[in-house]
Amino acid sequence: MKKVFIVTFILFFFFQSQACPFCGCGGGNLYMGLLPDFQKGFIGMRYHYSQFHTTLLSDPSQFSNNYYNTIEIYGGVNIGKRFQVLGFIPYYLNKQVDDDGITTPNGLGDITVLGQYKVFNITHLNSRQKVVQQQLWLGAGLKLPTGSFNLNLSDPNTTVADINAQLGTGSTDLLLNSLYSIRIENFGANASANYKINSVNRQDYRYGNKFTGNLIAYYRLGVKKLGISPNAGLGYENVEGNLLHSEKVQYTGSHVTNAIAGVEFIFNKIGLGLNAQLPVEQNFAEGQTQLKFKGMAHITFAL
Repeated sequence: MKKVFIVTFILFFFFQSQACPFCGCGGGNLYMGLLPDFQKGFIGMRYHYSQFHTTLLSDPSQFSNNYYNTIEIYGGVNIGKRFQVLGFIPYYLNKQVDDDGITTPNGLGDITVLGQYKVFNITHLNSRQKVVQQQLWLGAGLKLPTGSFNLNLSDPNTTVADINAQLGTGSTDLLLNSLYSIRIENFGANASANYKINSVNRQDYRYGNKFTGNLIAYYRLGVKKLGISPNAGLGYENVEGNLLHSEKVQYTGSHVTNAIAGVEFIFNKIGLGLNAQLPVEQNFAEGQTQLKFKGMAHITFAL
């Protein structure tokens, strides 16, 4: 049991939704969350929503309200007993309302492919004769530059808002992922960690590396053929500053801690779920940008 707590502690301090066009979060995000438990494979659709508000401290008349909507097709397939491949295809429907007017960028985002390896899968009885199940997955993948990045960075009128409102990063980026889960009878917890290492795009612009981590606990209830799993936890995200020609871009880089609450429903091979995320601590654009709300809903089908 000591090893369980050590692994949980490590993964919690090592674990994305949408970007704020001022703070420098950047495009091409990936949210892992609670992935479905499947034997062969699954396919599904997720909807992500987030809202930010920005007011310039130097000039309060300059503001923006940013609404980010993402429809994402995602799926996975097991290969043998220890390998699985996951894929994520996002489509963005964004809206920015500011003192200059309204813009609505939308289109295909950056596609991600991720492979994972099951390090261990252990089932045993504890001292109270309750069944304990543990799994540890480690993975790596690529985020491909399928989303658009169309800007002239040599134009002096180009702003951080323009850069981070892009649907893609214009770069091929590396993802490192880990997921540890433990379940004791009907109670369980997942600790996940994800680190994205961004590369330089063709215009010598590099979005900051991103680290995200989630710790989510849940309880499984059974009502006839319907499984219900309320869940709650914490999420942490840290984004390094963006770089242009190897120089840091002002007002980029951020960190936020969110409280998470949600529920999952399972009926036969169909899964439904949703969650809400509210910030408990945050720092975007040196305090000029505030995350207001994040949310996610999904429908998933086991194959």
